[in-house]
Amino acid sequence: MNLKNWTFRSLGLHESLLNALSEIDHKVPYPIQQEAIPSVINGKDLLGIAKTGSGKTASYVLPILHHLITKDFQMKSRHIPVLVLVPTRELAAQVHEVFQSFIEKIEARVKCMAVYGGVSINPQMIGMQGVQVLIATPGRLLDLIDSKAMDLSSLQILVLDEADKMLNLGFKEEMEKVLALLPEKRQNLLFSATLSKDVEHIKQMILNDPAVIQIISEEEQIDTIEQRAFRVSAERKGPFLRHLIKSKELNQVLVFTSSIHSADHVAEKLSKNGVDARASHSKKSNKARQDALADFKSGDLRVLVATDLLSRGIDIAFLPCVINYELPRSPKDFIHRIGRTGRAERSGEVFTIVTPEEQEHFKVIQKKMGKWLTLEGTEEVDLHGF
Repeated sequence: MNLKNWTFRSLGLHESLLNALSEIDHKVPYPIQQEAIPSVINGKDLLGIAKTGSGKTASYVLPILHHLITKDFQMKSRHIPVLVLVPTRELAAQVHEVFQSFIEKIEARVKCMAVYGGVSINPQMIGMQGVQVLIATPGRLLDLIDSKAMDLSSLQILVLDEADKMLNLGFKEEMEKVLALLPEKRQNLLFSATLSKDVEHIKQMILNDPAVIQIISEEEQIDTIEQRAFRVSAERKGPFLRHLIKSKELNQVLVFTSSIHSADHVAEKLSKNGVDARASHSKKSNKARQDALADFKSGDLRVLVATDLLSRGIDIAFLPCVINYELPRSPKDFIHRIGRTGRAERSGEVFTIVTPEEQEHFKVIQKKMGKWLTLEGTEEVDLHGF
């Protein structure tokens, strides 16, 4: 069926969720939502292979809220009916934000909470009372279980989001500990960017006759992104970045660097030259990272400078522009970077700044990407005052 023929009403969602979707002007379900929502509503296990930006999060948030609205999950105190396991605090906060955006617009009372390390566990323990949807990183979840703050023995729905990254980050042992604590009868939803051997193992271990959905990869979406590359000498790189942002009047720009030091330096130089910018990386506090991302998503922050480590936690539906200030080591990371834009059937713009020393590496990246760009000279660009 053609995309334009699908509506959220045709997927069987509760009326209050349809009203919430209408209120935020989300009229047409994305491909993964078309397939996932009816399957989850019907109680099936599900395997979704989809990159960030495909509409994946709402594809399980909406039917889970549908279940919580329409079913009476009789739970003992601190027994959690819905658990969403995620690899990073950034993704936990992002998933929580999606849940809350709908919870605030429906009549049913649903309590949702995100828990992760790096912050005090005590407020999380206190807040566990009455939680129906718990979003957690594996380590902090096990800490809460050990502290008797909550119980998973009555769990109804388990979601593993970005399972491939959890396994890559070494959470396999912790995930197995969590799975051993769950009741045998439950609904399982597994989402991953790739179907690796480890993910295949988890699939075989937890999924029962699942619906399988696979959405095209970022590599296949590159054609929706307008790319340009510029050859810039190392000493002119900073001024050229500022010239690019100012002369093209770019707003909501995500700038990628290859190191924490470089991210701080670029953000500082932009700010000193009248461009509102902040850096986000693993050395920043959790609050600083969340505040920067929230301000960037709302449009209050013009430029966010980030490292590749945090790129998965930066999920913005309609990000207009990405700038590669420095090239990543891996061509896959380059593809993942530019996949932050050009999403959900919107066009996106990517600018890549390449020094003479990086030209050979950029050729390797282009070969992997399957797309060749003309390297535009910048020697004639007047950077005085930038």
